[in-house]
Amino acid sequence: MISPYFWGQNLFGAEKSYFHHYSSLRRIRYDFRFYTDFRFIKEEILNLINVLRIPKEMRTPQGLKFLGAEGFCILLRRLAYPNRLLDLQPIFGRREEELSHIFNTVLDYIYDNFRWLTESWKQWWLQVDHLKAYSDAITAKGSALQTCFGFIDGTLHATCRPTRHQQEVYSGHKRQHGLKYQSVVLPNGLIANLYGPVSGRRHDSYMLAESNLMWNLQNHLGAENLHLYGDKGYALQQHLITPYQGNDLPPQHRQFNLVISRMRICVEWEFGELFEQFAFLDLKKNQKIYLQPLGKYMAVATILKNCKTCLNGSQTSMYFGLNPPSLSSYVNNDPNL
Repeated sequence: MISPYFWGQNLFGAEKSYFHHYSSLRRIRYDFRFYTDFRFIKEEILNLINVLRIPKEMRTPQGLKFLGAEGFCILLRRLAYPNRLLDLQPIFGRREEELSHIFNTVLDYIYDNFRWLTESWKQWWLQVDHLKAYSDAITAKGSALQTCFGFIDGTLHATCRPTRHQQEVYSGHKRQHGLKYQSVVLPNGLIANLYGPVSGRRHDSYMLAESNLMWNLQNHLGAENLHLYGDKGYALQQHLITPYQGNDLPPQHRQFNLVISRMRICVEWEFGELFEQFAFLDLKKNQKIYLQPLGKYMAVATILKNCKTCLNGSQTSMYFGLNPPSLSSYVNNDPNL
C-alpha cells in the first residue's frame, strides 16, 4: 500500500518534506486530506511544534530515537479518529511497537509540560479584569446574571466495561461505564479548567468538592463579585450560582433559568467539539481503563483543543463575540506575544 504522505528523511520545509509534487488542484485536495487526518493544517502544525517546544529529536524510554515533528504528527493522527496502530503503519512506515512507544512519549511530554494550562488560575487571560470582560459578554447576550464569567459542568467519558470493579465506574444516570471530568468553559471558547478523571458513578457535586475549585476561586477572586453558573446538580455557593428550583416558580425566575440555561449549553458545545476533533476518545471500545492512561488522553486532547480554538475560534467564541488569545500568548502565558 502506498502511503498518502511522503515520509522521507525530512518531514517539513527545509528540515522536513511531506509532499510529492502535485498540481494546484491536487494540492488543495491533499491539504484537505491532511487537515482531516491531523485536525490542523501544515502551517498550524509547524506553529504548534514551535510553540509547544517539541524537541527536534526525542527518545522513548525503550531507547528509540525519533524526530519530534514525526512524533507529534503520530500523536495527532492517533487522536484524530478511531484507529489501530496497524492502520498507522503505512502512513508512518513504522512497526506497531514503535508507533505505540512514540505516541506515549510525546503524550507524556505534552502532559508533563503543559497540563498547567488547564489547572492553574494564574494565567493572564484569567485575571480579574479579563473575567469581568467575559461577564460583560455574557450579560450582553441577555443574561440577567450580570456577574457570571463562565460555566461549569461535568461530562462522562465513556469507556469499555472493565474486567474488575465494574460498579465503581458505572454511571446509573448514563447507563454506561466511564470516567467523569469537570470543566469550566469561558465565553472566549477556552476550557479554562479541567479536573479528573473521577469514577463514573460519582455525582458532579462530588467532583466539585474534590477539585477544590471553589477554594481556588475564592483565593483568586478575593472580594470580587464574580460567579460561575452551573446546573441544578450543584449547590449554591459563594462563587457558584445555580438555577431557581421548585415547581411553582414566578415568571421572572423561570425566565432567568431559561435564558441562562441556553447560554450554559456552550459547555456541551466545547465537549462536543473535543470529542469530534479527537474522535479516538469517542469510541469506548478503544478506551480501556486498566490498559491506557485515559486521564492523559483527555488532558492532552483538551490542551490541543484549546490550541485549535486559539488558532481558529470556536462556536462559543463566535456566539459571545469574544476572540480567544493568540496561540503563543496562551501557551507561554504572556499577553504580549
